[in-house]
Amino acid sequence: MAYWLFKTEPDTFSIDTLRVQGSSPWEGVRNYQARNMLRDEVKEGDFVLIYHSSCKKVGVAGIAKVTRESYPDHFALNPESEYFDPKSDPDNPRWFMVDIEFVRKTQRLIPLSVLKSMPELENMPLVKRGNRLSVMPVTESEWQAILGKEVL
Repeated sequence: MAYWLFKTEPDTFSIDTLRVQGSSPWEGVRNYQARNMLRDEVKEGDFVLIYHSSCKKVGVAGIAKVTRESYPDHFALNPESEYFDPKSDPDNPRWFMVDIEFVRKTQRLIPLSVLKSMPELENMPLVKRGNRLSVMPVTESEWQAILGKEVL
């Protein structure tokens, strides 16, 4: 089992959306490095921190679990989808997604400012300047440190 952080804009898809839906494909990833992690490394049973970005209250908002490993992102083939990619090919998929299910919301939003202040996270890509990845690995010790901030 591994741990991950998936970034999302809550105006588009939030932890509350996932709570209502129960489960959802994690589609629309259009960065090759993030795609490679989804395709090659994210596995069924892995846990995910859902991180709200590009909003007023940025931070870790909840936890999900991967329920289906990588498969082609069919939204890339749909011209009506905002995730359409005209260079995508069903015989040689360019983009991939996984399915996740809601586990729980965090007891409170854990803000980026708190995460940046934690020495245990100094090597985490999220707290480093200029990191824009929407999917990133989280070590077990980082996971435990982050969830330890829920109740403070």
